[in-house]
Amino acid sequence: MHTQSYGNEDLDLVVVSKVPTAAGIVLLALQDSQGRPLPPWQPGSHIDLVLGENLVRQYSLCGDPAKNQEYVVAVQREPHGRGGSIRVHDGIVVGARVRVRGPRNNFRLVDARSYLFIAGGIGITPLLPMIAAVVARGRSWNLAYGGRERGTMAFLNELTAHGRSVLIFPEDEVGRLDVPAILDGMPAPEETAVYCCGPEPLLNIVESECATRGLALHLERFAPKADVSPAQNQNQPFEVELARSGSVVPVGADETILSALKTAGVFVPTSCEEGVCGTCETAVIDGVPDHRDSLLDAEERAANDTLLICVSRSLTSRLVLDL
Repeated sequence: MHTQSYGNEDLDLVVVSKVPTAAGIVLLALQDSQGRPLPPWQPGSHIDLVLGENLVRQYSLCGDPAKNQEYVVAVQREPHGRGGSIRVHDGIVVGARVRVRGPRNNFRLVDARSYLFIAGGIGITPLLPMIAAVVARGRSWNLAYGGRERGTMAFLNELTAHGRSVLIFPEDEVGRLDVPAILDGMPAPEETAVYCCGPEPLLNIVESECATRGLALHLERFAPKADVSPAQNQNQPFEVELARSGSVVPVGADETILSALKTAGVFVPTSCEEGVCGTCETAVIDGVPDHRDSLLDAEERAANDTLLICVSRSLTSRLVLDL
């Protein structure tokens, strides 16, 4: 499976601190109410915060994986978002109990001789523990970090303490990240893993430039890709067979696999329902998926052994899933 999960059950955690770390960004620390260790995680992991009925949001863990009694996330206030960040900023106080799912990792840190990290705004959060891990390994690395202005850029002080390894690009001072120049300045591109997280325009530029140069790119999205399109012009009804029970569930042209399963009383963990987070990733035993997610890479899609049932469909009349 593409996604690596650590915790299989929901956690009931307590907010032990909530502090601003930049303009419009708060740092939330959560612990078990009885001080018990939390499920382990690795750099690149995120957790789901269950903030209300039908209000589940994913946030990257940005603390220290060695501190197994605490999860730390940074949440940026999005006035025109879908309500999750407003709930965190305005409705969650120290001492509040929050239901948490995960951790889950679909942005894993690979082994490489050197690393280039590119962050846009709040996209710095999953890269923080990666940088700490790379420093601990003694590997070569650089970070290019862009934001609207210095006051909106989280963790600036601790990052600039790394000296020349970190380049800061406040847009109001120097303009936007010059991605081509940054990539052209890599000393050993064939030995370097590029990691990027940030807003979609930045990801699109980095994807395009890395593809042109043949660079090894790893990225994480906050939202679905704008150009995700079905392999067929029109949705066609099909059937899903559940291998573990032998049950067959019809999926109509106007519904998702996930919604059809819910109607049939089959529970599958889900979160974003946009093909981004990987919570609902399910193994395919037979049939050909019509991948419509923003998570799986080209190689994983070509393997056709997994799909995200919240958005993807089927190119065959029946899909057999490991459910």
